[in-house]
Amino acid sequence: MRDDKEWGAAIRATFGRRLREVRLSVGISQEELAYRSELDRSYVGQVERGERNLTVENIYRLAEGLGVSAADLVIDVEDFRRAESGRQGDAL
Repeated sequence: MRDDKEWGAAIRATFGRRLREVRLSVGISQEELAYRSELDRSYVGQVERGERNLTVENIYRLAEGLGVSAADLVIDVEDFRRAESGRQGDAL
C-alpha cells in the first residue's frame, strides 16, 4: 500500500516542476504569472516548489495565465500517476 503523504507530495512536486517548465518556456516571471492568474506571487512559488495542494479552479487560472490548457499542466502528473498504478499492480 502506498504512503498517501509521500504520494501526495510527489504529485505536488511533479505538478510544480511542470508549472515552472511551462512558465519559463513562456518567458514570464512568477510575479507576472500571478498577476495574469489573479493569484498571489508567493502562492505561485509555493505551487512550483510542491508546497501547495491546488484546487481545480487554480489549475485553470494558472493555465489561462500561461495561455495553455489545463491538460498541458497536468500531463506529467498523469504520467506519474500511471507509473505509480503500474508499480502497485506489480506488487499484487
